[in-house]
Amino acid sequence: MQWWGCRIRAAAGRGARLACVGWWGMLAFVGAAHAADSYATVGAPGIVLGVSQALSERLGVRADYATSGRHRVDGVQEGIDYRGYVQFSRVGLFADWFVVGNGFRVTGGATFNDGRMELTAFGDGTPIRVGHTLYPTTEDDRFLAHVKFPEVTPYLGVGWGHHVEQVRGLSFLLDLGASIGQATVETRTEGPLLGLARQEDVDRETRELREGTARVRAMPQATIGLAYQF
Repeated sequence: MQWWGCRIRAAAGRGARLACVGWWGMLAFVGAAHAADSYATVGAPGIVLGVSQALSERLGVRADYATSGRHRVDGVQEGIDYRGYVQFSRVGLFADWFVVGNGFRVTGGATFNDGRMELTAFGDGTPIRVGHTLYPTTEDDRFLAHVKFPEVTPYLGVGWGHHVEQVRGLSFLLDLGASIGQATVETRTEGPLLGLARQEDVDRETRELREGTARVRAMPQATIGLAYQF
């Protein structure tokens, strides 16, 4: 488990240093009077592996690691080739409140994220519109966009499972919630022709991209899976 925890810290970046401390603090409860379980779920944001510790009949704590991996995105839009990738992983620290004393719970906490999208439009002699201006291109010209989800975000959700009164062995899990935060967008141009693009055109293009990402204010979680209670 120690090796796995260190891998989690390395995979999720700077924010996970604090999360790793919480991971070990939470694990220190294991072996106490109340039950603990380990779990695996799938859905959005991908594959989730974690451990949960009940503190009482109404309260529990959890830590987990989730990843959707890294995926390549490429294609052609209006004659312009683009290539890039999307990736997301996170470490989460959560507290579960079992409202009515059964498996239903309300969850709050924080996630420490490594979520980004990198896209590059490549020139091929076809003009590229930046802002309101068409710019000629060569094969050495590029328009680059970097979209990044916040490193630390609050989490709110509801779910089922991890309750202290569950029987030992396998049990069903469900989580619905979201890490709340808005992505940032940065752009730049490179190359002998696009590199000379007016800053006001680049700024306008950046604003349009930001307006598109502004509609997304959370990273959703919708997962189902199994827990094994010790």
